[in-house]
Amino acid sequence: MADVMARVLWERYEPVHDLLYFAPEVRRAADALGMRGYWMGYFALRAAPLGAAHPSVVTSSFYVFHPARVTRALPDAWTYATPADVLAAREDALDAAMTALFGPDTVGSAEFVRAADLAWEAAAAADTTGRVLAAANQALEQPGRPAARLWQGLTTLREHRGDSHVAVLVAHGLGPVEAMILKAAAGESDGALLRETRKWEQADWDAAGMRLRERGLLAADGSLTPAGAAVRAEVEALTDAAAEAPWTALGADRTARLAELLEPLARTVETSGLLPAGNPVGLTRSAHPADR
Repeated sequence: MADVMARVLWERYEPVHDLLYFAPEVRRAADALGMRGYWMGYFALRAAPLGAAHPSVVTSSFYVFHPARVTRALPDAWTYATPADVLAAREDALDAAMTALFGPDTVGSAEFVRAADLAWEAAAAADTTGRVLAAANQALEQPGRPAARLWQGLTTLREHRGDSHVAVLVAHGLGPVEAMILKAAAGESDGALLRETRKWEQADWDAAGMRLRERGLLAADGSLTPAGAAVRAEVEALTDAAAEAPWTALGADRTARLAELLEPLARTVETSGLLPAGNPVGLTRSAHPADR
């Protein structure tokens, strides 16, 4: 089933994409560009494909961050480096990070090159209509180095899925804080970590929780009600379905081959200690038996 494969592939490309946020090589590159602190680097590195977009555009696209978190980083970041400079540094840093983590023999192998080519082909086939972050990443030139090409292809796919997820959340009337509360209630992320890193006040969190309780989606103890669990499941299923097209275009056999090639890379990232506790990126292997 294509939508199941969309889930399987996401669980494998998400950890590799997440090196952008947690690899030390990337943090050093952001510092070298002049970025002031982790969050300025985060927003500049992830938003650079959009160009020097207004903070409101980035806030809308990223969805779950409080506007104040974004405006503390942008547009000031562009006074230290242009988006083009950031993109060049991003490519170099991810190439270095993947080479260091996976090893030069792995990155130089025929299997790795095959994974990079398959990921790039799938990303090129993604329909980016209404998917702004995906479209911006898809428009970037193909990197010549396999590690950079693999990361950029996976990132386009990741942002494609993320844009689709935002559309599903909006259609269900779930704002940024409501979406995070439901994710935490489902046991997929630590709620306090999400609130603090996305810079929402406790009052915002409490008000969103009240709205969810009024809709019958959240119990008084903060757990999902049956209706809440159903909505959460529907949101994830629709997100998977919206992420189906690249894998349909790639075909079942080559999609399965890419999943196979990405598996050891994902596991290496997951066991490296780079990903923080609390699962802020919401990986859900244990929550979705179809992926095992």
